[in-house]
Amino acid sequence: MRVAPDARAGQALSDQMWALWATAPDETAQEALDAGMAKRSSYDFIGAIAEFDRLIAYCPDYAEGYNQRAFVLFLQQDYAAALADLDRALHRSPTHVAALAGKALTLMGLNRLEEGQSVLRQALALNPWLPERNLVLPSSPAPLEQEL
Repeated sequence: MRVAPDARAGQALSDQMWALWATAPDETAQEALDAGMAKRSSYDFIGAIAEFDRLIAYCPDYAEGYNQRAFVLFLQQDYAAALADLDRALHRSPTHVAALAGKALTLMGLNRLEEGQSVLRQALALNPWLPERNLVLPSSPAPLEQEL
């Protein structure tokens, strides 16, 4: 995605990455993932979390289960629980750009702005075309040393 020349090409590559992330290891895992995402889309957050819990119990090494559950928790403004799941996802897939972006937003939701900005910059180093790129704050300049 870093090689994409513009936002349109970056979005196409991002869509390809999402297709990979959303391909579960087997049919049972895929069923739970799809069910959870469908419930989340219809605002059935309790049902979505139940499906993602089922997915994680069945397939604990699959990062997307944690990432999707974190997204639902984020939507419910349970930022601490979302952050824990995002860390679990990133432990399993350290370059999961969506989990990095989600972690950045979650840290900002927890008012940990400096950490959130740092994580957002990590995500943007992997994919500079993320929609969240507009949330990067300018770095504050280093204080000038006083001449003696």
